[in-house]
Amino acid sequence: MDFGKFLYQQKKKAQESRKKQKQIEVKEVKFRPNIDDHDYETKLRNAFRFLEEGDKVKATVQFRGREMSKPELGLKLLKKFTADIGERGIVEGTPEMAGNRMHLVFGPNKKPVASKRSASATETRPAAEN
Repeated sequence: MDFGKFLYQQKKKAQESRKKQKQIEVKEVKFRPNIDDHDYETKLRNAFRFLEEGDKVKATVQFRGREMSKPELGLKLLKKFTADIGERGIVEGTPEMAGNRMHLVFGPNKKPVASKRSASATETRPAAEN
């Protein structure tokens, strides 16, 4: 076998293995301490979607002005968010205050859902058999 051909095959194998990997991204969901219920629910749904796709979610509570004197509001909000995430995500660490922001990171609980292409292929197979 030619050494150049061998290197070419090694490069192709490495390229194929990289193609099959999923890059985990950190998606951020930002809150304010006095967020309204509907806005909170919208951000919660977005966090669910991010976790189902296999990405990590960073929940950030941003304080302004006098809100800085009451960090317990942010802590309360992050605890509520943790309770609402429930089994869909795993808490990674504890809430941390950095400047005027408090953040907490959640990881996906299970492996990401199959890609849209493979999901649509499995949906069409049973329909074709009937």
